[in-house]
Amino acid sequence: MEVKLKVISPDGVGAAMSKAELYRLLNEPEEAESICHDVLAVEPEHQLALRLLGLAITDQFTGDPSDRHSDVECAFQRLTDRYERLYYMGILHERRAKAQLRAGRPPHMLMVLLDDAMHCYEEAEQILPTGNDDAILRWNRCVRLIHSRTESDWHREFEGFDLGDSAA
Repeated sequence: MEVKLKVISPDGVGAAMSKAELYRLLNEPEEAESICHDVLAVEPEHQLALRLLGLAITDQFTGDPSDRHSDVECAFQRLTDRYERLYYMGILHERRAKAQLRAGRPPHMLMVLLDDAMHCYEEAEQILPTGNDDAILRWNRCVRLIHSRTESDWHREFEGFDLGDSAA
């Protein structure tokens, strides 16, 4: 017996997106992801659905090679606003690095991800909307993550940025 997905109505998209946001807040990313897929089936370029889809998938990252980072990249690359594309791509790289750290990967193997994240945040900062310092906040979080480990943990593979005092 083949079971098929049902299609939501275009009028139900707003309420569905509210539910997706709620499920993310309730730490139920699989439910949020499912709703985003339903919305995107009706409105393939729905910007909030693309953002939430990518975030819901990153909420599920475990640091395993099977993490669906390419799915997230595809969703974020479809964002039409350049600032948002850069900012959310930074989130993707940062969350991959954090998940891999939690999984026990050596910090020096993750510097390329943090470097990619910080590069995205730096580019986003150049075009950030007035009053929106999100890219700066994320940059600072990456710096604090780097400072949370000893400099020798990173094996000095992060040459482009001044790590300063690693005790900060």
